Amino acid sequence: MSIIYRGGLSSLFSRALFSAILVLAFAFMPVVQPVVARAKSEVKPYPHAPTSFTELVDEVGHVVVNISSTKIVKREAVPHPFGPRGPFRDFFGDDFFEKFFGQIPRERKQRSLGSGVIIDPGKGYILTNNHVVANADEIEVRLDDGKEFEAEVVGRDPKTDLALIKTKKGLDVEKGAPLGDSNDARVGEWVMAIGNPFGLERTITVGILSAKGRVIGAGPYDDFLQTDAAINPGNSGGPLFNMKGEVIGINTAIVATGQGIGFAIPINMAKELLPQLEKGKVTRGWLGVSIQELTEEIAKSFKLKETSGALVAEVIEDSPAKEGGLERGDIIVAFDGKDITTPNELQRIVASTTPKKRVKVEVIRDGKTKTLTVTVGIMPDELPETAKAITTDLGITVQTLTPELAEQFDWPREEKGVLITGVEPGSAAAEAGLRRGDLIKEINRKVVENTKDYTELLQKAKKGESLLLFIKRGSRTFYATVKPDSE
Repeated sequence: MSIIYRGGLSSLFSRALFSAILVLAFAFMPVVQPVVARAKSEVKPYPHAPTSFTELVDEVGHVVVNISSTKIVKREAVPHPFGPRGPFRDFFGDDFFEKFFGQIPRERKQRSLGSGVIIDPGKGYILTNNHVVANADEIEVRLDDGKEFEAEVVGRDPKTDLALIKTKKGLDVEKGAPLGDSNDARVGEWVMAIGNPFGLERTITVGILSAKGRVIGAGPYDDFLQTDAAINPGNSGGPLFNMKGEVIGINTAIVATGQGIGFAIPINMAKELLPQLEKGKVTRGWLGVSIQELTEEIAKSFKLKETSGALVAEVIEDSPAKEGGLERGDIIVAFDGKDITTPNELQRIVASTTPKKRVKVEVIRDGKTKTLTVTVGIMPDELPETAKAITTDLGITVQTLTPELAEQFDWPREEKGVLITGVEPGSAAAEAGLRRGDLIKEINRKVVENTKDYTELLQKAKKGESLLLFIKRGSRTFYATVKPDSE
């Protein structure tokens, strides 16, 4: 029997050569493998990438606290099932009905959970979010060792959502949290959040710093740090640490419809406000102008090559801006030696400027650069007016929807409108089906954002004619017509 190789001599030669190469490869394999291994070991990981967070947690975990706040929410008077008075009730008496049917409660306790960070254990100072403790009747702080302390609000600032609270006794903690420099924080660096999401104490989450300077519509001084470290309800007020164990932010908000998108207030903003929070009130600088973004189209109309700056849309009478010579159409490009690139940047810088300070304001007017001197004023306190309740002949009591009211009535904190806080039984509003907790968004197709808008539109309405209200109730919206009660 013979074996025929179709390749002839050349095939036999190729096979022999291939076999020789295989033998050599296996012979040198022990030598090649160590060389490859040594080459891989020389590839060093990024020097700041942690192998574990355990040491950092052990170092800073004790400065994070659980905050439980309680509010006493008073209900409006609710008619008894058998009416305020009547033949049955007159005969049997109130005690009979309360015994068998129960007394309808006039108030209830509303509890919320949040987090905080100890910054001065000797004084019992804890930094947290304003919405965690706003209007709280009772505040309880729990340390990581289980000890509980009663606390009270020292100062709070709704516009930045920061608050400083104080335990009634000093905290038995060796040291408070070191406050870092959020300006030095770099996008992409590792960060760690510690808090109490959903009441789960000492929850550790890690991620990176995703972005800086985020404007999310929470207020006029938006300048948030964004992170993908998991933040959930209950994390509010807790610290965001860098890998040095320094607090660089106070966790405050999330995007409810997204994942890995959380926001923290830069710690530098908190450090600027701390001296005022200790005094119980935050006073801001005020310029007295309405400003807007300089778009490419607007810049072209002003014959400008760049869109950097803040365009003055209005100058308020008797304001520091008016007295300093600012005019509508001016483009503010520098304030107190700091370059201005956006309206938000100007708002933050002016607000942080000490009132009565004389500053240089650089503007572009008619294509030419001009420098003005302005004495910064004190920002008018808007909170009492926006929170004031108003009762009108529609038979409802309304208030501007503040962040505190939004939390109480389960509205998003960024929601705007006028909240119905009371409906008079038998009134036109009651007959139209309006309820306590409804949000008025429009009157006669005009947007309503506060009680000032609400009052002005009612005054403009023709007497005797029904009003068309656009109402938001939970996720549902609808129109309702209400005719004011005749005087």
